[in-house]
Amino acid sequence: MNLTMPFALRALRRPQPTMLLVAVAAAAVLLAGCGDKKDKAASQTAVKVNKDEITVHQINFMLQQQRGLRPEQADAASRQILERLIDQQLALQKADDQKLDRDPRVVQQLEAARREILARAYIEKLGESAPKPTPEEIKKYFDDKPALFSDRRIYSIQEIQIEARPDQVPDLREKLGAAKNVNEFVEYLKSKDYKFAGNQAVRAAEQLPLNSLDAFSKMKDGQAMVVPAQNGIQVVLLAGSRSQPVTLEQAKPAIEQFLLNERKRKLAEDEMKALRAAAKIEYVGKFAEAAASAPAAAPATPADPAAPAASGSLSTNDISKGMGLK
Repeated sequence: MNLTMPFALRALRRPQPTMLLVAVAAAAVLLAGCGDKKDKAASQTAVKVNKDEITVHQINFMLQQQRGLRPEQADAASRQILERLIDQQLALQKADDQKLDRDPRVVQQLEAARREILARAYIEKLGESAPKPTPEEIKKYFDDKPALFSDRRIYSIQEIQIEARPDQVPDLREKLGAAKNVNEFVEYLKSKDYKFAGNQAVRAAEQLPLNSLDAFSKMKDGQAMVVPAQNGIQVVLLAGSRSQPVTLEQAKPAIEQFLLNERKRKLAEDEMKALRAAAKIEYVGKFAEAAASAPAAAPATPADPAAPAASGSLSTNDISKGMGLK
């Protein structure tokens, strides 16, 4: 078997879908049967819990936090959310009775949540100024990534995790290269009492690390690669593959969103650098000693839930499910 460049597989985060249809559907369910204006106004209350009310707006807000929820699931989901909100309201009423909002630990948690929400809101507002990618930029990204689009493949992969000392790795590489098939190599591992575990997976091109995709796309069926791993190595065999290209029109929404997210991320990163440069930041005590001895770290920015899991890659479903390819 031939050996090629190492790579590491990783799972990517699912994209965040738009929940407007879900919210509209839920509102329609909860407002059904309302005729005149007075009834419509009253219907904003979904349930009364002792002295308090839970509204449709609260339910809709919770629905918008659920990823992957389809409009036809809104009815059942809204009822489940309502029951959870009732439990929450009952607990909140007891917390108010016991004045838990004055507990120092609770006060600290509330302030931390407030800081996080406000900082995130600022970064999201900043991201609204990011310009959308032009058609020319989208096409260039498409043309620059043939393995991801025009030459896209679906890969059937066999993985073998092997525990080995560094001095054993050269021999394992040699035996793998000389083996006629993976079964022969596995029998060798058994004969030498190596500890190993096998796994099989089917990965689309967008599920592979982008910095390794070009090399991986050049592999032929039956080829293998050796990847350094903790306590040994990982052998990755391309058992088979099939072509499943994506057109520019199919890929355009995913590319546009990805490039836009990248611009938002860059805006947030640059803004944090500028704010740090303009601010007077003075470390105190043990943190002053650590700051003086440690190299300058990149400033962290509040997480953007819509951003991709890693720079330079599209999320798993952007190209497949998101464009109707599965």
